[in-house]
Amino acid sequence: MKKRFLWLFAVMLFIGTCNTLQAQVVVETDPVETDFDDEAEDEEDDGDLEDDNVEGPLGEDEFAVTDNEGNEEVVEFPEAMTYDLDSLLNLYMSKTYLSGDNDCQMSDVNPVFSREVYVERLSRIPSVMELAYNDVVQKFIDRYSGRLRYSVSYMLGAANFYLPIFEEALEAYKLPLELKYLPIIESALNPKAVSRAGATGLWQFMLGTGKQYGLEVNSLVDERRDPVKSSYAAARYLKALYRIFGDWNLVIAAYNCGPENINKAIRRARAAAGHAQDDTPITAAEKDYWHIYPYLPAETRGYVPAFIAANYIMTYYCDHNICPMTTRLPAQTDTIIVHRNVHLEQIAGVLGLDMDMLRSLNPEFRHDVVPGLTKPYAIRLPLAEAGRFIDHEDSIYAYRADELLNKRIEVTINDDVPTYTRKNTRASRRNSRASRNKRVVRNTKRKATTTRRKAPAKKATRSKARTTTKKKTTTRRRRR
Repeated sequence: MKKRFLWLFAVMLFIGTCNTLQAQVVVETDPVETDFDDEAEDEEDDGDLEDDNVEGPLGEDEFAVTDNEGNEEVVEFPEAMTYDLDSLLNLYMSKTYLSGDNDCQMSDVNPVFSREVYVERLSRIPSVMELAYNDVVQKFIDRYSGRLRYSVSYMLGAANFYLPIFEEALEAYKLPLELKYLPIIESALNPKAVSRAGATGLWQFMLGTGKQYGLEVNSLVDERRDPVKSSYAAARYLKALYRIFGDWNLVIAAYNCGPENINKAIRRARAAAGHAQDDTPITAAEKDYWHIYPYLPAETRGYVPAFIAANYIMTYYCDHNICPMTTRLPAQTDTIIVHRNVHLEQIAGVLGLDMDMLRSLNPEFRHDVVPGLTKPYAIRLPLAEAGRFIDHEDSIYAYRADELLNKRIEVTINDDVPTYTRKNTRASRRNSRASRNKRVVRNTKRKATTTRRKAPAKKATRSKARTTTKKKTTTRRRRR
């Protein structure tokens, strides 16, 4: 018996020790997870700087920068610089019109150059904008020329599709053509890109900003995904930001985090310099991107350097042994205005076109439905197919219309009077009578219970009277 008791005691002691060790592990890991959660919430707040102290390991998509005073600050790579190359190569455009250049004789080695070489190359780029060099810019050049060199190869090939559209929109608003490389750091030239915050398209418009600049977004149409319309909207937005700040680096930073956060950073920089209470106007030096750099959100600190690095790598890719993907430009396109609802599969079925190609030419239609009844919409088709659409227009609208466009415009209500059999009628009557009888019984019981509860004093009086009578009778019997 003692042995059994000792054995049970040893087992309980071992289980208790295991639970203690497990609890210790939990205590050690919880603070680390909480710290990272707090950092994420702070960064998403409004660009506050409490989260910029480097505590713990950095992720692979961020790095730390030390200023002259020894303070370390986190710089994040833009989200487009973290995209997987496989997702870009799965796009219809890249699968159809882009391919690796087998004739490229460049070695797959990224050469290293001196600081002076990078400075001299950036100074030779014909640019109205300031493309300055520093250690942060070098980090982004190394990223593009090293880890992202195959993504750069894709973007060089895709640029043949999109850069002419971007340049036309920028030229229409008299903006620097260097801004054509802004979608490289916004979306990696992926027209279907959607950020974690919900920004969409090549220019990564948020929903509110897109609508503010004339881009229609509803359940069927999202013009943020249209390369032409979104490019003109982006040009208007960039011009409006330049009216506010008058500095292109601040314009690019504001495009990323919003003008409100840029104004906050300027005020914080003035407060740090002791000019918070001054009524003096803000000088050009105080509105310099690199001056307010420590007071910007972590991702915005890497945004302008990434833009400078994109201009560099798209100009000097040959010096880093990067081969562009071979481009087979598609045929010219034309647009057809429709005034009726039509599904892209109706067009593809009648004209014998590839459905993925139609989606690629018309990315703004979210569910392949063109709501022409709402307002006239333009459908982009290969040039040779535009005339065929006109010739077969009636056949296109009729093709599988009941299946593909199955929303009813009018519906009839079923107003038939329900009929019952005699048997069911009798049963329903019996059930109704039984339910009425049950209700009557319940109500009678409730009334009786209520009556008893209302007269408790009378019962007590009667019981006392009976008790007194019994006592008198007992007394008389005893006397006898």
